[in-house]
Amino acid sequence: MIDVRPATVFEDVRAVIGPKKPTSTVCFCLSYRIPSKLNNTLRGPERSEYVEKLCKEKPAPGVLAYDGDTPVGWAAIAPRAATTFARNRKIPHVDDLPVWSLWCIRVRPGHRGQGISHALIAAAVDFARTNNAPVVEAYPLDNGDTKVDLTMAYAGLRKNFEQAGFTKSADTTSTLAGHPRILMRLDLR
Repeated sequence: MIDVRPATVFEDVRAVIGPKKPTSTVCFCLSYRIPSKLNNTLRGPERSEYVEKLCKEKPAPGVLAYDGDTPVGWAAIAPRAATTFARNRKIPHVDDLPVWSLWCIRVRPGHRGQGISHALIAAAVDFARTNNAPVVEAYPLDNGDTKVDLTMAYAGLRKNFEQAGFTKSADTTSTLAGHPRILMRLDLR
């Protein structure tokens, strides 16, 4: 049974999206969350410390999926205004609503193919709704039936968002792993 809840336990967030070696500089789901200059200056343990601080804030930086007590999945979601999507030139703004962005979905190896990404999307939407978001946006790959390298599928796939009730709102000029990204939205009002 998969349970998804706000990402408030840093050790669990680290288990899903953190580096294997604490000194490594990996995304840690910060590249769209913080300004590029800050993102480029945070190295190794500084990234962990930053994410640990985020886990203590309200709202939490995303949601985590658990299989029993084991963290197995992550979805990053936050108000768009608090992310780099607020200023991203490749992803358009459809309107002036204070939308929330859902930009990263990660399921740990060994737990894929069990519907966890679908549970993460649904829980992220519920999390945004609980925090009074009027709309949730996502920027998934529009890959059709083409296989996507799993390391680049973090943005999600169009079909998964369609299954969650999202609809395409706009094209973008962003690509990832050779696939166009589209802007999809789910109205929560």
